[in-house]
Amino acid sequence: MSDEEREEKELDLTSPEVVTKYKSAAEIINKALQLVLSECKPKAKIVDLCEKGDAFIREQTGNMYKNVKKKIERGIAFPTCISVNNTVCHYSPLASDDSVLEEGDMLKIDMGCHIDGFIAVVAHTHFLHEGPVTGRAADVIVAANTAAEVALRLVRPGRKNKDVTEAIQKVAAAYDCKIVEGVLSHQLKQFVIDGNKVILSVPNTDTRVDDAEFEENEVYAIDIITSTGDGKPKLLDERQTTIYKRAVDKNYHLKMKSSRFIFSEIAQKFPIMPFTARALEEKRARLGLVECVNHDLLQPYPVLHEKPGDFVAHIKFTVLLMPNGSDRITFHALQELQPTKTIDDEPEIKSWLSLGTKTKKKGGGKKKKAKKGDKPEELAEAEPMDVTSDGAASQE
Repeated sequence: MSDEEREEKELDLTSPEVVTKYKSAAEIINKALQLVLSECKPKAKIVDLCEKGDAFIREQTGNMYKNVKKKIERGIAFPTCISVNNTVCHYSPLASDDSVLEEGDMLKIDMGCHIDGFIAVVAHTHFLHEGPVTGRAADVIVAANTAAEVALRLVRPGRKNKDVTEAIQKVAAAYDCKIVEGVLSHQLKQFVIDGNKVILSVPNTDTRVDDAEFEENEVYAIDIITSTGDGKPKLLDERQTTIYKRAVDKNYHLKMKSSRFIFSEIAQKFPIMPFTARALEEKRARLGLVECVNHDLLQPYPVLHEKPGDFVAHIKFTVLLMPNGSDRITFHALQELQPTKTIDDEPEIKSWLSLGTKTKKKGGGKKKKAKKGDKPEELAEAEPMDVTSDGAASQE
């Protein structure tokens, strides 16, 4: 085996070092989420919260692999976003933005971290008030969480991406909610946050993805956004877009000096991962980014909105398809939720939720046959979140 082949072989979960890097990134991002969440209070400035999340990731990743001979890239894999109420995603404002949180806001916190290009991402929804979350706000969060729990059990070797797409539609419908269109769950690879294997959130004529089968030793970012609205978000203001990713396969000779300056800075600081324009010199960035986007040198992550009054929830997690089963490495416990809908009359959803996520391959003795209606032994291992009355698991 050549060095090149060996290196290629070692870049997946068959290498214990790779697994360690994924889990180290996950540990940092879980703590970053906890930190940001603890600071989410009425009148807190959104940009300050985003900065705190990003600064924590930079600091924690910077403390790792400091004394190794070969430099290891590490840091932010996706800038901290806090999208409020009917704002669906990607809201990470510039320093000049004065937006603050208010009592009763529904927040979606979204962020990512990497160690040596091995990425862990997470998104979590929180309702900013004391006490249990009730009504349609609870429905939309439980819909996202239950869909995420179902996806965790269906993203497994031998299953197909379209199975997951169909299942999450059914879960959302059970809570009288919609899965938001245009959201893709991607395979993750080293330095690749948007791998070619994709799970489509909603089948439609505009977005087509290739049929794919999940395989052992793959990693996925499962991304679920639910809405009490129609699930067809709109771009209202391009100026709200602040997150971009360099399109490494595109070339163009930029005409404006400010564009060349900004693109040079991006190529140096953020060659591969998504970044926020906040990290660039703001005045110059505004001018330069437009030309870069117009000529496809940068891929924008637009800020999308449902209609005012719609509730939107976002759950995203990273899962490793290990030989012994699925390992969900990013998560956060939800608030107490009291939804108006249940899945009591949804046997198909309940059957998906009863699937275990661990594969028991060793241990000799015969397995006891489960009686009809019994929960599988593995189910306890299948619940990474400590849910209360809200989660998929407790509603069976």
